[in-house]
Amino acid sequence: MKTRILLFTGILILFIKINAFAQYSSEVNEKIQRVEQNLLPNIQTGNDGPMTMLDRMTFYKVHGVSVAVIHNYKIEWAKGYGYANDILKVPVTPQTLFQAASISKSLNSVGVLKLVQDKKIDLYADINTYLTSWKFPYDSLSKNKKITVANLLSHTGGLTVHGFGGYEKGEQLPTIPQILDGKKPTNSAAVRSMYAPGIKSEYSGGGITISQLIVVNVTHQAYDKFMYDNVLKPLGMNSSTYTQPPLNKKPGLLATAYRDNGTAVKGNYHIYPEQAAAGLWTNPTDLSKYIIETQLALQGKSNKVLDQKTTRLRLTPYIDKSAALGVFIDSLQDGVKYFEHGGANEGFRCQYFGSLEGGNGVVVMVNSDDGRIINEIVNSVAKVYDFKGLNRSKSRKEVMVADTLLQKYTGKYELAPSFILTITREGNSLYGQATGQGKVQLFAESNSKFFLKVVDAEIEFIKDDKGQITKATLYQNGIHDAKKIE
Repeated sequence: MKTRILLFTGILILFIKINAFAQYSSEVNEKIQRVEQNLLPNIQTGNDGPMTMLDRMTFYKVHGVSVAVIHNYKIEWAKGYGYANDILKVPVTPQTLFQAASISKSLNSVGVLKLVQDKKIDLYADINTYLTSWKFPYDSLSKNKKITVANLLSHTGGLTVHGFGGYEKGEQLPTIPQILDGKKPTNSAAVRSMYAPGIKSEYSGGGITISQLIVVNVTHQAYDKFMYDNVLKPLGMNSSTYTQPPLNKKPGLLATAYRDNGTAVKGNYHIYPEQAAAGLWTNPTDLSKYIIETQLALQGKSNKVLDQKTTRLRLTPYIDKSAALGVFIDSLQDGVKYFEHGGANEGFRCQYFGSLEGGNGVVVMVNSDDGRIINEIVNSVAKVYDFKGLNRSKSRKEVMVADTLLQKYTGKYELAPSFILTITREGNSLYGQATGQGKVQLFAESNSKFFLKVVDAEIEFIKDDKGQITKATLYQNGIHDAKKIE
């Protein structure tokens, strides 16, 4: 039975592929084929060679993929693969909507900065200046320093709550004040200070949720309405919505969320009242419109929402070298820079990159908890289009580590309050799983240092003078120490 299903899947995808080719030139079609046939893992060990899109979808049990490529400030092509709903055999098309998860934060920042640009918000004022239906409860941890809107958007507010799990259909949904206070029926902790604002960037979906309430309190509008009227519609993102659940969209347009084993999330997807942090439904075509407008606004050639000055501010890292206002800035080889953001909701993964110069970019969205194929697609696009710096495929040598030593590394490590890295052992392999994320295998490059294949990251286990493991150090976009707590 499985063979028959796979064969049918292949035929349907081939049909979609042929239809998609009809709308592009032979030159673009040739590039699409090359992208589809040359997926490269981020980390290669041994003789890993190019792989095909369909082979990797099967390998990762990913039902649906949607891709858009931006070249010279234009969407060069957009295409869907596989199924938005595997049971009903609804194919993914460029119009299929996925949950954008944390990419929602990028568009949220555009909306907040529109209010700044219109002088309705001071980016550097105390957030309680604008919060009327709820006030942030400062305590001794904030060291008498006030949190600003800029702190919220750049994750420099020293705030808790990394991300959100959403709610199953039929569950009672909390209000935003309830979410911020961690009160029932909320399923996340209260958003509070970890340390004084302005010290460093520490990712906080909780802080972004505060910015959502600021938008509502300042505009006296529902958040989804304000964002559609003032951000999505002006950008031409007419298919996208922050409405939760998206009742104004045909069910057939909504991708079903799937676990990493290929089974559907109960109710097909979760609902996120934390709209600014995780609530956007969109597709790569609409996200490409946002990317292109950002690129043109930065050049001073467009101002559909934000002008050049505000766009430049938005794309400027606030405290560190990466975290800007709603985006992260990647400085890669040859001085090439990209603004980017990824996302991970229950049953969805996504990522976009947009170059600061040249008008290039890529967006990939999948309806799976396993997002490893995203990096492979980005690597392939970067190789075919010669997007400098985006092909991050590297070669590493794997070594064997004694089982007794592997066992010492298992346990829980605190990367941040309520954000725990759990290390487990299965046979002679270690696996890591961060709060709200899928489990990934770790591969040894030495007795104490391990690498991931899914992303360019390493984890080193540190021991004290007595030989006891006391912490793990994560090397990914900087150095992050995690104390062992269990």
